[in-house]
Order: sequence, then C-alpha cells, then structure tokens
Amino acid sequence: MKENRRDRDSEGRARNARPRDGLGRPLPYGASGVERQPEGVIRTPGETLREAQRLLDAGKPFHAHEVFEDAWKSGPDTERALWRGMAQLAVGLTHAARGNTAGGARLLLRGAGGIAAYGTGSGPHGIDVAGLVAWARELAGRVESGGPVDAADEAPRLT
Repeated sequence: MKENRRDRDSEGRARNARPRDGLGRPLPYGASGVERQPEGVIRTPGETLREAQRLLDAGKPFHAHEVFEDAWKSGPDTERALWRGMAQLAVGLTHAARGNTAGGARLLLRGAGGIAAYGTGSGPHGIDVAGLVAWARELAGRVESGGPVDAADEAPRLT
C-alpha cells in the first residue's frame, strides 16, 4: 500500500515543501529553487508595495501575489478587494508567463475589475489604479492573441 504523506508546517497544516521556480512552478524535491515568501507576514501598505514591486521587477509575480495575499488577509475590510485585485493581477501575469494564455488573460481582467473601483488615477497608498487597469487590459489582449510573455519585461509599475 502506498504511503500518503503530506508536507506539514510546525502547526501541522498542510504545506507543499517542494522547491519552486520564479514563476511558482513546483520543482522536484532536492532541486534548488527560488526562496519562498513567508506566509502571514503583516506589512504596512508601503512595505507591501515595495516588496511586491521588487519581486515583480525580478520576474517573480507568483511570489508578489503571495505578498498581496498577506495584505488582503490582514488589511482592513475596506481594502480587501483592492489587495485581492492586486493579487489577481500578479497571478494573471504568472499564468501568462507560464503559457496559460486563457487563464492569464482572465485573471488580469478580473484583477483590473477588482481595483477599478478604487479610483481613476492614484488610489489608496499611491497605487496607480488607472495605470494598472490600463496595463492589465492591454496585456490581457496581447496574451489572448500572442501567447506567453516574459514576466520581468511585463512587470507593471504599482505606484
């Protein structure tokens, strides 16, 4: 009978301990991957934006999505949709760079829709809402018709 062991963290929660590449794809156990973002980190909005921008510029949108997810889960209720939309933009770029054009375009558009309600220019915390919405819509169109993109080359400016 096959043993079914799941990776667990120190509290016993299921966690996939496999190393991952810069786009978050699992690598074989023992391979050297990109250092994972710690989960559950509470950052200020400015720290969130700086860390996410650093990861996006490095071609690591999957890891930037995890930073936004922390903000989404720990921030005020009035900003949950903003941070969720930002996470969707990052994971949309992740899927597009992995070659999942339909999923990438869909998530980019969903993220753009999620943050659009936060303004037509500079939104909360200096986020360039209008610029990000335009970037996501334009990239979604290119992704749907042209295939994968380079995550670092397509990294948006958040502020």
